[in-house]
Amino acid sequence: MKTLTSTCLSMLVATLVIASASAQENGQSNPPTLYERLGGLPAISVVVSDLLDVVVPDPMLNENPAIKASREQVPAPYLKYQVTAMVCEASGGPCKYHGRDMKSSHAHLNITEAEWQRFITLFEEILTQHQVPAQESQELLEIVDSTKADIVKS
Repeated sequence: MKTLTSTCLSMLVATLVIASASAQENGQSNPPTLYERLGGLPAISVVVSDLLDVVVPDPMLNENPAIKASREQVPAPYLKYQVTAMVCEASGGPCKYHGRDMKSSHAHLNITEAEWQRFITLFEEILTQHQVPAQESQELLEIVDSTKADIVKS
């Protein structure tokens, strides 16, 4: 009986070692997505919510009458939902963004380079406030920057 128990224990230990090695190997071959590194949907939704809480009432951005009118027509909770879904999807998460494309949703706003820069500044401040690491912040800023041509009026 002692030999059987010892053999079973040895097999269990060997199985755990192999499983652990396999898990480590899989983890190294599949690095975490930006979505995972950001903390998933809960963390993304908090950052987006806080960002829009400062962007929506921003006096400089609301000097643009088209932006101000849009803020009055589009409820902030809906905007937060759409932006959260977009960031979730763009960062490799499971969400699907079903809103309009950036070009058609921003064309009527006549966003200037100065307004774009103001938004980026506010975004960077929120990322800093939430202590988003430099690498992840940079990746998020690159994602946002990829939309600039469709948002800023040339």
